[in-house]
Amino acid sequence: MDATTQDHFDVIIIGAGLSGIGAAWHLKHRCPGKSYAILEARDAIGGTWDLFRYPGIRSDSDMYTLGYSFRPWTQAKAIADGPSILAYVRDTARENGIEEHIRYRHRMVRASWSSPEARWTVEAERGDTGETVRLTCSFLFMCSGYYKYEAGYEPKFPGTERFAGRIVHPQKWTGDIDYAGKRVVVVGSGATAVTLVPEMAKAAKHVTMLQRSPTYIVSRPAEDGFANFLRRILPAKAAYAITRWHHVLFGIYFFQRCRRTPGLVKRLILKRVRKELGPDYDVETHFTPRYKPWDQRLCLVPDSDLFEAIRKGSASVVTDHIETFTEKGIRLKSGGEIEADLVVTATGLDLQVLGGATFSVDGREVELGTTLNYKGMMYSDVPNMASAFGYTNASWTLKCDLTCEYVCRLLNHMDEHGFTRCVPRNADPSVEPQPWIDFSSGYVQRAVDKFPKQGSKQPWKLHQNYVLDIFELRFGEIEDGVLEFSGASEPAGRGSAGGRGAAETPGSREAALS
Repeated sequence: MDATTQDHFDVIIIGAGLSGIGAAWHLKHRCPGKSYAILEARDAIGGTWDLFRYPGIRSDSDMYTLGYSFRPWTQAKAIADGPSILAYVRDTARENGIEEHIRYRHRMVRASWSSPEARWTVEAERGDTGETVRLTCSFLFMCSGYYKYEAGYEPKFPGTERFAGRIVHPQKWTGDIDYAGKRVVVVGSGATAVTLVPEMAKAAKHVTMLQRSPTYIVSRPAEDGFANFLRRILPAKAAYAITRWHHVLFGIYFFQRCRRTPGLVKRLILKRVRKELGPDYDVETHFTPRYKPWDQRLCLVPDSDLFEAIRKGSASVVTDHIETFTEKGIRLKSGGEIEADLVVTATGLDLQVLGGATFSVDGREVELGTTLNYKGMMYSDVPNMASAFGYTNASWTLKCDLTCEYVCRLLNHMDEHGFTRCVPRNADPSVEPQPWIDFSSGYVQRAVDKFPKQGSKQPWKLHQNYVLDIFELRFGEIEDGVLEFSGASEPAGRGSAGGRGAAETPGSREAALS
C-alpha cells in the first residue's frame, strides 16, 4: 500500500554504511542547522562490513586511510578484521547521535526532482511492511555503495546440479556452513579468495584456490610498527594524522611507480613472491598476471598468511579453467579433477549504479550511463544530488571524506547566497566522455557501460589522487563556471557564466574558499 508524504528534510542520505555514517558526521559538524535522515535498506548499520560474514573477512586497505579523517583508528592492527571495522562504524554513529536519524528497512527505489518546488521526492519500499514511503528533501546524498547487496556475481558453471557437496558465494555466507576437516575449493583469485583461503585452511582438510589467471599479491605486516610507536609518544589525533599521511603519500608514490615503470614493479613483486614460496614453486604459472600492476587492484595479504598456508601444504593454487562440476568436485579443461566437499565461488561483485534506484528530473528519466560525472560526485544536468564513491587505487574513505566536506561547503554556500538549486552543466563541446573507472577487472568491465562517464577535462576528469583532490574539493572555488546556481523563483543557470543568480552578493568568490 502507498503512504502519503511523511516528512521533509534538508538532506536525505541513502545508506548507513561506512560512507553514510561519515556523511552524517560531516553534516552534523559542518552544517549543524541542517535536518537529515538516513534511509537504510537493511536492518543494521555497517553496509559491507555488516553484510559480509565469510571466514577471515578483513580490509584490503590499511585502517589509517580506510578510517575516517575525524576519528583516529587506535587498534594495533592496521589490516583490520571485519568485526573490528563494523564496531568502529557503529561506535561512530552511536557516539555522535546519528543512530536516531536512521530509518531501517527503507530501500530507496525512485527519486524525482521538481524544479518549481526545488526538492526531491524520494520513494522507499519498507522491508517490514511492504508499503511505499515518500519523503522529500532539498538535497539528496547517495552513499549506497557500488554493488548489489542481494547477491554477488556467479558465472553459470555446467554440472552444478550434479555436485553432491555445497556451493556458496561468500556474499551469502551463513553460520551453518561447516568446513572443518573438509576438502574446499575456492574459485577466484581476488581479494575475497586470498582472504578465505588462509583462514579456511586453519580448519579444513585442504583448501584449493582455483583461478583462471593470477593476480598480483603483496604481503605486508598486519600491524604498523611506525603507527604503534607514534601512538606511544604522541596524542592519538596527531599520531593518526601523521600515519595517515605517511600511508597516503606512499600509496600515491607506489601507484605512480606502477604506471611509469610497470616492468620494474612487476619484477619486484614477483621477487618477493619467490622469496615467500621458494625457488621450486611455479610462480610463473600461479602468481604472474598477464596485465600490468594496478591495471587491476592489487591483493593484500597480512603477515604472508596465504603464502604460509601454501608452504605448510594446507592450501594450494591451481591455475586452470572449469570444464564442469561432477558429483565429487570439479573437472578441469586440462583433464584433471579436484575433489571437494564445499565449493566457494569467490567470483566477484555484481556492480550497480546508485543502489539500482531510478531518477527523474522534471518528469524526464535520467539515464545515468549518459551523464558526465562532476568532480567524482555529481552528475551533469541532475540538480542537488551528490554521491560518495571512493578511490579505486587507494582507500575508499579518503575520497568519501573529501566528498562529504565538499557537499557541506556547497550547502553552506547555497544558504549564504540564497540559492536553492545547483546543477553541473557541460557547455564545452571539446569535453570527450571516457569510462568512469579505468580498470580491466572483470567485475568492472561487466558493468562499466551502466555507470556515468568521466570527461577528458576538469572538472569532469577524475584524479584518483588524494592530494590533487584536496586542492580541488577542499580549497577550490565552488562557483567554477560549470556548477550553476539559482534561487527559488529562477530557472537554473540564470546569469553569467558562473551560474550566479539574482541572489548572489558581493564577495561570493571569496566566500567560496571559506
